[in-house]
Parts: sequence; structure tokens; C-alpha cells
Amino acid sequence: MKRIKHAMLLLSLLSTLGAVPAWADDALQAVINGAQRSDAHKARDAARHPQQTLEFFGITPTMTVVELNPGGGWYTEILAPYLRAGGHLIEAFPDPKSKDEENRNDAAGIQKKMKASPELYDKVKTATFEPPEKIKFASDNSVDLVLTFRNVHNWVGFGDEKMQALFRSVFKSLKKGGVFGVVDHRLPADRVQDKDASSGYVLEAYVIRLAEGAGFRLAAKSEINANPKDNADHKNGVWALPPTFGNREEDHDLYANIGESDRMTLKFVKP
Repeated sequence: MKRIKHAMLLLSLLSTLGAVPAWADDALQAVINGAQRSDAHKARDAARHPQQTLEFFGITPTMTVVELNPGGGWYTEILAPYLRAGGHLIEAFPDPKSKDEENRNDAAGIQKKMKASPELYDKVKTATFEPPEKIKFASDNSVDLVLTFRNVHNWVGFGDEKMQALFRSVFKSLKKGGVFGVVDHRLPADRVQDKDASSGYVLEAYVIRLAEGAGFRLAAKSEINANPKDNADHKNGVWALPPTFGNREEDHDLYANIGESDRMTLKFVKP
């Protein structure tokens, strides 16, 4: 924790001078290795590649960053301390008073996490994000980077029109040159995606089409989070794989050998 605080203090000083140091990546690595993250979370770094992924999206410690639907806060544990000194983090999650029980639970979980560690999360801002209705989470042209990790497949069932509106909301929130970073379970290109993405897998071409339809330009793809062992054809879909093991002991060793899902990693830019 001392190493993180030292790095963040130096970043804070330099950010006030308008300088982002070349060693900022060292600060990101220090946060990723930090004691604020559990061993269980760190164990997934080999599958989720947080440093390479965030660097691919171009994160810097002075940015204004939005994380859409943070879930249990796996990435929040990294983003909050990294941005605390010189940047801004907005956590966009469901309404705590949502009519949907799962959404209420998601909101309660991330709120509890942040309240338990004010030394990490005291400067985090929050916004309501509960698609398909509540999709405006920031002022127009105010954000440098919007991130969403393994969420698009949950939105597919809203239909193209509402999905387009959601992507357009992200587009409007970003400054010119801002980035929308997307990671999600990837359906092989020769498969047909059902209207609800019920397997948890999504066609990469579908995500690109939605983003470009909202005005984004695809800046780059990365295979950082690819897994060639995953054929995306499992009983109970992606949830058969670790860490969920949705089929419990059935073919447990087979799924453990495959590992976590094959994932697209897409970087979109607002022209």
C-alpha cells in the first residue's frame, strides 16, 4: 500500500504541473499488485490482463473515466486508486431503488464495497446507469474514456434500436478523441447470434456495427484477452467456464482446462 501511495502522490504533484510522467505505467502496475486487491482477484489477472488491457485503451492517471456496470468491482479496485490523485472515476451502476431485484443487489454490492474502503473510493463519483431506460451517465463531451467489461451481452436482448441509443449515449458523453473500450465474450464469426445472446457470447461484428452506427470509429482490436481453447459451445453457455463453473462438477476438469472465455477487446474513438 505504501508503494501505491508514493506513486499516487508523485502523480498528483506532476498532474498539477500538467505533466504525465513516462513511468505512469509503473504506477498502474503498483496498483494492480497492491494489497487492496484480494488474492482471488489477482489470480484472474492471467485471464483478464488488466494492465495490458487498460494500456491498450490508452488510460492515463489524469483522465476522467467512466466504468459502466462495474459488477463486483474487479476493475474498480484498480481504477479508483490509479485515478484518485489526478483523475476522476465515475462508477455508473443501476438505481439502488430499481424495480429489478438483481439490479438493486448489484447497486448495493458496489456501494458497500466503496463505503468499506474510503481511503480508496472517497473521490469516486457515481451515476445511475440502468439500460435500456436510464442510459445518460455523464454530461455531453465531458469524459475521456468509457469502459465496459463483459456487459454488452447483457444488453443485446434490448434490441437494436435501444442498443443503438445506448451506444449513442456513450458517444455523446465522450470528448472529441475520447475512447470507448469494450471487452466481451466473443462468438465465432461463423455462428448465428440469437436475439438475446443467451449463451453470453456476442459477435464482434455486431458490436462494431453498433458502435460505428453511433458515430464511433474502430481504432484498434486486440487479442490480449483471446483464448483459442474456447469454442463458445458449452452447455449453459459461457457460464460453464471458470470462474463460474455453472455446471458444477459436470465436465469440471474440461472447463478448467479451457479456462476463461475467448474475449474481444475493441477500442473505439469519437472522431
